[in-house]
Amino acid sequence: MTETEPVSETADAGRPSLLRHRDFMLLWSGQTISEVGSMITPFALPFLAVTALNASNFQVGLLTALGSLAFLLVALPAGVVVDRVARHRLMMWCDVLRAVVVATVPVAWYLDTLTLAHLCAVALVTGSLTVFFDVAYQSYLPSLVDKEALIDANGKLGTTSSAAATLGPTMAGVLVAAIGGARALVADAVSFLMSAVSLFLIRTPEAKPSLPDGPRPPFRQQMGEGLGFVVRHPVLRRIVACTGTVNLFAHMASAMEMPFLIRELGLSSSQAGLLLALGPVGGVVGGLLAGRLARRVGSARIIWLAPLALGVPSYLAPLAYPDWRVVLYGVGWFAFTFGAVVYNTAQVTYRQQICPPDLLGRMNAAVRWIVWGTIPLGALLGGALATWFGLRTTIWIGLVGASLGGLWVYFSPLRGLRDVTPDAEPKASTAG
Repeated sequence: MTETEPVSETADAGRPSLLRHRDFMLLWSGQTISEVGSMITPFALPFLAVTALNASNFQVGLLTALGSLAFLLVALPAGVVVDRVARHRLMMWCDVLRAVVVATVPVAWYLDTLTLAHLCAVALVTGSLTVFFDVAYQSYLPSLVDKEALIDANGKLGTTSSAAATLGPTMAGVLVAAIGGARALVADAVSFLMSAVSLFLIRTPEAKPSLPDGPRPPFRQQMGEGLGFVVRHPVLRRIVACTGTVNLFAHMASAMEMPFLIRELGLSSSQAGLLLALGPVGGVVGGLLAGRLARRVGSARIIWLAPLALGVPSYLAPLAYPDWRVVLYGVGWFAFTFGAVVYNTAQVTYRQQICPPDLLGRMNAAVRWIVWGTIPLGALLGGALATWFGLRTTIWIGLVGASLGGLWVYFSPLRGLRDVTPDAEPKASTAG
């Protein structure tokens, strides 16, 4: 077989811009507002627990864990539900319900009835609704934009997430300081409502969920179908192994970043915050360039190249010392998040293209269930390794291990391919 011809600049220029795609822009703008607003709740809930309810350290940790625990508890059932119902409508209801649940906190605070159990319930319920929304979100996108535009769409959405991670915590801190934790949550509730309105205005028709001939399979069997598809697919199972490995090792390193910055580098809290802001900026840049890099390098090839090659500059982070080299920590994490968003954009697009439409929800849920499950384990391992071997060594292990996670995909059928075509069939290329 001959190598696929590179996409020309004229072809790129002839492709309709997503910036002129009305319904995608509604989805993107609504999600941007919601993503930034959603940074308020993880900040405000622990703040209220400490300042208003005098919660212990363990109680604050439990409150924080409940939001992410939802991914392990409801991700697989959420996949079945997403494949059974209209995803567009489900996303709107998730936004509305999240707005209502979050709004109960300022109401209870105003009535002087706020309790720690109430905050824990809000964290768990909003986390569960977010799982349903996120699974539906990734599964809905292929019905909104053409397959040729999927990688650009995912890149723009990845940019939103990184921008929210950059701006959100700072905005949340300023807002909480200015008007208090309870009142700040009103802004998050409003952001969910604005996202719901943007979804309501979308007019692109969504195909109805396909119904099986005869009786519907049992719920548990349908959950297993998503996991089975992921495990049996020769490429997808390696992508999941790669993502899970990257999450495991990256969170080993990131869990120790604050002790490293303060104890090893001697930074103040404000200096540490400024340095940490460089990381998400790399994700913003990666999201903006992901589509262009995939067209230049190959939409299949970039999946293994991003973690292996783009992860190497992240090794600058543990080379930071308390002098001019302190900036190396921020530069290293800038490089890491740049490569992570490029990789994520490419692999999510691949998943959307190769999965049957009626299985998209269950496939995305199964992937999330696996790869997010390694995150708390990575944080625990990071703490243990730092105790045994020190902070700098732990960050070295985390970043090197994360970049080597790309080997899972390198030693897969993707290594001999350049592109994934719009009809979900990869184009093979000869080596060289």
